[in-house]
Amino acid sequence: MQFVNVGFGNLVNADRILSVVTPDAAPVKRMVSRAKEAGTAVDATQGRRTKAVLVLDNGMLLLSALQPETIRKRAQAGVLTAEDREEEHE
Repeated sequence: MQFVNVGFGNLVNADRILSVVTPDAAPVKRMVSRAKEAGTAVDATQGRRTKAVLVLDNGMLLLSALQPETIRKRAQAGVLTAEDREEEHE
């Protein structure tokens, strides 16, 4: 299982992410609004402006203050564990 840092120390299972979209389009704004009403939105923005919306395979939405491109780069790079970092230094 691989986790992606979506900002402020919040992690999400990379296998659960279906898409990462910007919140600017009207359909995405409606999705976020409905998810908040239904209790299926997770706000990981720490009070900052939402710059990315992650759609998860279970129907949940995760709101992030990071740009979608930043999340993509982090997902591709992977999150190193403490053990991985130790192995890199050996």
